[in-house]
Amino acid sequence: MATRTSMKAVLAFTLAGVASFAIAHGNVTPQPVDTGDLPKLGDEVRTENPFREGNEFGKYNAEAVEIGESAYAGNCAGCHGIRAMSGGLTPDLRELTQWDDEYFIHRVRNGTDRGMPSWKKTLDQNAMWAIRTYVESLPKPE
Repeated sequence: MATRTSMKAVLAFTLAGVASFAIAHGNVTPQPVDTGDLPKLGDEVRTENPFREGNEFGKYNAEAVEIGESAYAGNCAGCHGIRAMSGGLTPDLRELTQWDDEYFIHRVRNGTDRGMPSWKKTLDQNAMWAIRTYVESLPKPE
């Protein structure tokens, strides 16, 4: 009888642990993003952040950071953490470098088979690159 009760307790703790792990990854309801006065980038997918200082629309960097911060908070922070500090369940986005632009846009647009949804029907690339610009503005982890 004691073994049966112990097994139930172990099963209950295991299920609770698995449920908390699943919930910790986040359940994101896509939030609309107002990209303000950022230049419209069109439908052709860019492979380099146009809002990075020194790039085609780099003069919009400060506005892109501001828009990206709001867009990140509403759409990304649930899984990737506040200020892109993931806590271990997802990649630390602050560690991506400018050479990862193509990787970034591909992952955001198409999602992954590990749980990240595709955002291409929800966010235009203006919003995606604004998020990238915001993440690049954050201090790098030590």
